[in-house]
Amino acid sequence: MSAQIEAPDRFESEASAAEQVEHPVTIIRPAHGWQPVNFREIWRFRELMYFLAWRDLKTRYKQTVLGGLWALLQPLATMAVFVVFLGKMAAARGPDGEALNTPYWLFVFTGMLPWTFFANTLSFSSQSVVTGANLITKIYFPRLIIPVAAAGVPFIDLAVSLGFLSILMLVNGILPGWSLVFLPFLVVSLSIASLGLGILLSALTVAYRDFRSVIPFMIQLWLFATPAIYIQDERIIGQRWLALNPAHGLIVNFRRAVLGDHLDYLSLAISIAVSLVLVVVGCFYFRRVERTFADII
Repeated sequence: MSAQIEAPDRFESEASAAEQVEHPVTIIRPAHGWQPVNFREIWRFRELMYFLAWRDLKTRYKQTVLGGLWALLQPLATMAVFVVFLGKMAAARGPDGEALNTPYWLFVFTGMLPWTFFANTLSFSSQSVVTGANLITKIYFPRLIIPVAAAGVPFIDLAVSLGFLSILMLVNGILPGWSLVFLPFLVVSLSIASLGLGILLSALTVAYRDFRSVIPFMIQLWLFATPAIYIQDERIIGQRWLALNPAHGLIVNFRRAVLGDHLDYLSLAISIAVSLVLVVVGCFYFRRVERTFADII
């Protein structure tokens, strides 16, 4: 009789022990101090990053008439404005006034493609944490995934634009040279530069909502502060200190890689150095303040 009474207790203790083994408790603690990026943790949540990027892509083109052609609208419209209003002043000319080297419209278009990629990545990543407030306040995951995933849509837009550029170049009998092999490296460098600043601004936007209005205005000014996009005469923009603007040096070399010219290695090195500084500062500051996002967002 006593064996029948003791058996349920023994079975219950074994079941609870098995249940504890099958369902371990994970304790999440906030990071302390200025810690580097936890790449192992980001890799664990890589599927979530892919999902967020895919969600942004579907949201951007859902129920649209033109679909992927919207990726071409911004650079084409801006190119048309520059050609109409600045074509005679900004295009490089020879002694007799004839156009030199690359047609001005192609010069501007090959500058607008990397700029559009840079500006969209900066804009989307800087606003991503605030727009993802519902997700942040409900579950735990590395918050850095949100601004990084925001760069997915600009990558697709750039791929579509490069395909259209290839058609334009072939129609006009322009073939790229060997320097085209540097194009993937330059695209990655542009994404690093824009993400570095975007990650920093995304953290600042959580605490200071003024940045939601400041960022679009800043991007507009930055376009005109990058003369490599619309001034073809290198005698006007020959100052190497302009490479401190990472968009300037990277766009110059992006265009040269596409059109088959020799790269400007000095301006490229300066721009890459500035980009690395931006991404390090942005990631460290983001890591420092991300523990407060769910409380103040």
